[in-house]
Amino acid sequence: MIRLRSRLAGLAAALLFALSASAQSAPDPALMRLGNGIAAIAEGEIITVEQLRRELEPIVPRLRVEARNEQEFAERLDRLSREVLQNMIDRIIIVKAAEEKGLLIPQSYIDQEYDEVIAGDFGGDRGRFLEFLRAQGKTPREFRQDLYRRVVVNVMRQENRRSESEISPERIESFYVENKIRFYQNEAVRLRQIILSSVADEGLPVLRQTARQIMSELEGGTNFGDLARKYSQDEMSRRGGDWGWIERQDLRQELSDVAFELEAGEYSRPVELGDTIFILYVEEKREEMIQPISMVREVIEEVLIGEIARETQERWLNELRNEAYIRTFI
Repeated sequence: MIRLRSRLAGLAAALLFALSASAQSAPDPALMRLGNGIAAIAEGEIITVEQLRRELEPIVPRLRVEARNEQEFAERLDRLSREVLQNMIDRIIIVKAAEEKGLLIPQSYIDQEYDEVIAGDFGGDRGRFLEFLRAQGKTPREFRQDLYRRVVVNVMRQENRRSESEISPERIESFYVENKIRFYQNEAVRLRQIILSSVADEGLPVLRQTARQIMSELEGGTNFGDLARKYSQDEMSRRGGDWGWIERQDLRQELSDVAFELEAGEYSRPVELGDTIFILYVEEKREEMIQPISMVREVIEEVLIGEIARETQERWLNELRNEAYIRTFI
């Protein structure tokens, strides 16, 4: 079919006016005319500017906060408006494609989704839910229809997102060569710490005595994690002092110099910094390097599968758009 296109010239200004005017106590005649205007027609179904405004309304406050000035706000609103209108058009043509395909969504599934919205978003209060619908200018039947469409669109998108294509070793290797910098890893250690801090008027002498006791138990073969749970005075003590993977810049130099000199499975002598004592233990070490392809093959496969799925879905959407009758008016 013939697809008619028109630019969305002035859309940002018109919608900005509509959104700001909607907050006034009395409706503006221009806003009323704008609200009744037609934004687009897709497969015989009308999308009004008012419908578009309602889709945009929850997003606009965040957009205004993030924009540095009015010009940037207007430009971002214009781009967003184009995207939202396109999404609204896409929903219509996807639902039509589903109907032509004979896709059937059980009514029981829609009923379940409907009840979950009321339970999850409105605490099970149907009165609040109905008030929300009235504020949106919708009936429960219209809301159920919108819900049905959302479910259909999600099902259709999922079906067309799947890709059975196998990723060839050549493609994986090519991606690796072209994106090696993405697989760079800094030097790091898997670090556990026992941290002793003064409580009340204990002072360093008491902490040093505790540290000597800990060192004695470590030399006797006691597990470092168990000692961290017993002695350490920080939030990681419950996890056996496990701080996870740490890079040099994540630690104070006095500690990083000690930690990165240790080999895997070694613990340090007590390190005093101010009125706190640290005992460090390195479980594993990771060298600075570009990770070999054998280590990142699965990651690359996931990336490539995602790219293929997006390309497949975009082709599918473009085919639907090209076959549909679409006309925009703003």
